[in-house]
Amino acid sequence: MVNTSMYDLGAKRSCIRELFEYGRQRAALVGKENIFDYSLGNPSIPAPAQVNQTIIDVLSEMDSLQVHGYTSATGDFTARSAIAQDLNRRFSAGVRPEDLFIGCGAAPELVSVIRALAVENAEFISIAPYFPEYKPFVESCGGIFRVVPADVPGFQIDFAALASTLSKNTQAVILNSPNNPAGTVYREETLKKLADLLTEKSRQVGHPIYIIADEPYRELVYDGVTVPFVPNLYPNTIVCYSYSKSLSLPGERIGYVYVPQQAADHDALYAAICGAARAGGHVCAPSLWQQVIARCTELRPNLAAYEENRQLLWQGLKSFGYEMAQPDGAFYLFVKAPNGSAKAFSDLAKQLDVLVVPGDDFGCPEYFRLCYCVSRDCIVRSLPLFEKLYETAKKAR
Repeated sequence: MVNTSMYDLGAKRSCIRELFEYGRQRAALVGKENIFDYSLGNPSIPAPAQVNQTIIDVLSEMDSLQVHGYTSATGDFTARSAIAQDLNRRFSAGVRPEDLFIGCGAAPELVSVIRALAVENAEFISIAPYFPEYKPFVESCGGIFRVVPADVPGFQIDFAALASTLSKNTQAVILNSPNNPAGTVYREETLKKLADLLTEKSRQVGHPIYIIADEPYRELVYDGVTVPFVPNLYPNTIVCYSYSKSLSLPGERIGYVYVPQQAADHDALYAAICGAARAGGHVCAPSLWQQVIARCTELRPNLAAYEENRQLLWQGLKSFGYEMAQPDGAFYLFVKAPNGSAKAFSDLAKQLDVLVVPGDDFGCPEYFRLCYCVSRDCIVRSLPLFEKLYETAKKAR
């Protein structure tokens, strides 16, 4: 016998992975160059040269047993100190190494934080559009997943809807900014309003309501847009960060959790996150990568290729008549389906070997997601197909 809920998760891949695997199968038949795959958010720019050189330096300079041995369960102190210094230099946040837990990427970090807060009847709120894995993350920890409908077309926060969703059982609101899938960034005024609402609601229910800030795309912003550091606006914020996107290291699974000193119940909260990571087997993140990150915390991505792709695809789609959110960050466009159904549009696009992810699992069934971390050639050659799809879908509405 097996756990049926775990079986269901394993037997059915996410909609994103399903499309990606479909694309691989089609590529074997018609050639990879003839598949216009916008499904998977896999960075298409290489890791900075300094990262590769740092790996060589660490391996040549440090004792092999130290490089490949266990670190502290919470992470190497040198690495945590380097991360703290970088955050303080940028955000004047008062971060201590003791406030950081180095994790095996954002996914297990989020699970550990949710598990740490998953008391009886605990509710976790996400704001559409949201990353689909939040739902299984919450439910696998015994929590109740609540969704606030999307604030269209700007994709900020519908505060009336959020206020009505908050309850005495709300433990946290999960935020993702820059957002996957919308590419939008929550403005400072939005976050201040959220902080005021959660402060008042926490007072009413008699316990802190935390923000879980999922921030793998923090460094990926355009046109001078600023991503506010949420703990500076709301102390009861837990940050989950990954270097997957900022340094193009998705396969290395390295990041951190930050619990601000001023967060309510800091010591108990930090200990519970450590305990949840222990229970999930996600302690002692890869020691080699901790040493690399310790020397690379100041690196930022070169976004020139993403910016070129963003402008090319965004302007092209707009010229055909597509509607979409302002893509200020990450490497996604979230586009309104001309026929009113993203699933139907995705199926239509597959007929032309254009792979777009319907927004149903993101909480927005009228929108589809495009990942523009692809080659420029892919965008140029697919634009005429998007124009054809727009006209076909409009007629079918």
